[in-house]
Amino acid sequence: MPKCIIICAPSGAGKTSITKYLLQQNLKLMFSVSACTREKRAGEENGKDYYFLTPQAFKQKIAANEFVEWEEVYTDQFYGTLKTEIERIWQQRNHVIFDVDVEGGLSLKNYFKENALTIFVKAPSIEILEARLRKRGTETEEKILKRLTKVEKEMSYADKFDVIIVNDVLENAQQKTQEVVSTFLKK
Repeated sequence: MPKCIIICAPSGAGKTSITKYLLQQNLKLMFSVSACTREKRAGEENGKDYYFLTPQAFKQKIAANEFVEWEEVYTDQFYGTLKTEIERIWQQRNHVIFDVDVEGGLSLKNYFKENALTIFVKAPSIEILEARLRKRGTETEEKILKRLTKVEKEMSYADKFDVIIVNDVLENAQQKTQEVVSTFLKK
């Protein structure tokens, strides 16, 4: 059976950078494109980065049981994993890699059980995490503060993950994550 790699972290910890690195390695991984209702950022493409849905369309898919997992992260800001996305990847005989928030990751782990590896990526400190969020230049001050408020709660979940990677130097974190993932996929 194909397996799932679930990469989770607070915003700004580096999960997307690590996920992109893993996808470039020869691991037969394919990115699970999540559905969301947030605004598209510059350079993002529908169907590649996310499936961008309206809150109404997202709620219709919830009612139709079309998600493996979903959550309302902020009021009317939904994220979730469509069942059709997992089926698409597995039909191509690839493993799925997820780049999701902490609660979504734990829901996926519960759904896929022993066929999933959960990895929690931590920034070395809250200050570094905040600096990374600000450096992005993609969000308002209000959104940055909202994300930082959520960090403490997300960090409290770290011990529920199979592996914790501290992203102090990105290249080291990428290499360590690749080693952990390669070992899991060989089982």
